[in-house]
Amino acid sequence: MAADGRAEGVLGLSIILVVIIRSFVSFFVLLVLVRLMGKQQVSELTFFDYVVGITIGSIASTLSVQVNQNTFATLIGMAVWTLLPIMLAWLSLHNVWIRKVVEGEATVVIENGKILEENLRKIRLTIDDLISELRLKDVFNIEEVEFALFEANGRLSVLKKAPLQPVTPKDLGLKTNYMGLPTDLVSDGVLLVDALKSLGLSKAWLHHQLGRLNITDISEVSLAQLDTSGNLYVDLKGDKPYMVIPVNDRNRGGP
Repeated sequence: MAADGRAEGVLGLSIILVVIIRSFVSFFVLLVLVRLMGKQQVSELTFFDYVVGITIGSIASTLSVQVNQNTFATLIGMAVWTLLPIMLAWLSLHNVWIRKVVEGEATVVIENGKILEENLRKIRLTIDDLISELRLKDVFNIEEVEFALFEANGRLSVLKKAPLQPVTPKDLGLKTNYMGLPTDLVSDGVLLVDALKSLGLSKAWLHHQLGRLNITDISEVSLAQLDTSGNLYVDLKGDKPYMVIPVNDRNRGGP
């Protein structure tokens, strides 16, 4: 009996070891396959993309814990489920009909303030659901809507009527300055030397600017950004308030 117990214990440990190894394999294989499929925001996934992702994940979990399953055959299954969406995505880029079949197309649900009930029925959406989606777009009066479309990824796009659209500087004939992306100079206490070099700035320049805020240790800085208007944003670690200082031509030259 003791021998049987020891044998069962050894068998149990061997199964656990197999599960651990297969879990490592399935995890990294899944990582590689997901990278091959490309990056895409979850909010932009179509229902088909979502189902494919769940299926591949399910196969990976099967590879991990179903020790009686053939490892190679399971990996082949994962590879096929990965390659097929890649192939369809490539075909969709070159064929409009395939793109419509695979990804679907937008459906107009409101036109000039009028709800198109027939189109709602086609996509199996209730009026209550539509109103809820409109509220998420800050639309509480359907009469304000010129067009509303349900995209293939399930998101609602809304175009308000012209008199209700926000006024822009262009509408007022105002000139605007270029506004590009700010550049991170310090992130989580680490000085980003390459970012400084890309702007033609030096470490001494940054230390000088931080010194104007009585900051002597860069490790205290959670984030420092320089925008295209010449403003340096500095956020310190902890509950300290952030600071913004203008960087004029004299200050850009450093101390």
